[in-house]
Amino acid sequence: MPRAWLLNPPVFCIQIHMSSTKSRLTVPKFQAMKVEGHKITMLTAYDYPTAELLDQAGVEGILVGDTVSEVVQGHANTLPVTLDEIIYHAEMVGRAVQQALLVVDMPFPSNHLGVTRAIESAGRILKETRCQAVKLEGGAEQAEVIAGLVGAGIPVMAHVGLRPQSVHRLGGYKVQRDEQQLLADATAAEAAGAFAVVLECIPAPIAAKITRTVEIPTIGIGAGISCDGQILVVNDLLGISGGFVPRFVKKYADLRTTISGAVTQFRNEVREGTFPADEQTFK
Repeated sequence: MPRAWLLNPPVFCIQIHMSSTKSRLTVPKFQAMKVEGHKITMLTAYDYPTAELLDQAGVEGILVGDTVSEVVQGHANTLPVTLDEIIYHAEMVGRAVQQALLVVDMPFPSNHLGVTRAIESAGRILKETRCQAVKLEGGAEQAEVIAGLVGAGIPVMAHVGLRPQSVHRLGGYKVQRDEQQLLADATAAEAAGAFAVVLECIPAPIAAKITRTVEIPTIGIGAGISCDGQILVVNDLLGISGGFVPRFVKKYADLRTTISGAVTQFRNEVREGTFPADEQTFK
């Protein structure tokens, strides 16, 4: 190969390389969206094809949530999912995500076992998946853990307000109205180094005050329109979930009915002998 070619490669080679490079949203870019006044969209994902669709649709953040325990595994709450299981799902999602910021929940009780063990668990998540950050439930009482994770180079998204992992202590899924405590939790999480904070089931005026008070992005779920961004469980958004659906959910599709109809039609056509037809048959 001519040396001159190496020193001055043809333009078409450079163009091909540049066109194949995708810009990945980083933690600093995610944080900057608040300063720039850009609303943030996040959704959960638990498998490769769903994550690929969400990423290509342009959401800024994808969360491999511990809600996998409910919407995939069929449990009554988020407590049963294990660290190994959430890593399994996060690894699938991570292979699909090319542009969004990928965050993974720390499952119960991985962030309540001391700073060292929290770092070990979060470190496994980062090492064994392609995620860029972890999310943990907690505010002021988790400040030491947040600081320890951040000090170890692990970005942390905090989660205050309704904490599903504390469902038994809270006595159910209830709107959280203690403004003083909510502000203390959010500001403590920020001071400890969290790069963002989820606000769940908080009255809109309190969420708005928190959003004005902290410099990091607030991501609302049942916390009103003033948050810097919004997140939903993807199964709820798509209308796949059965049973109780929280008030803060908006169904943008009714895939439960669509899927049920398609399966029923398939069953009927097989029973009637109309599937497979000639166009689905080799001759």
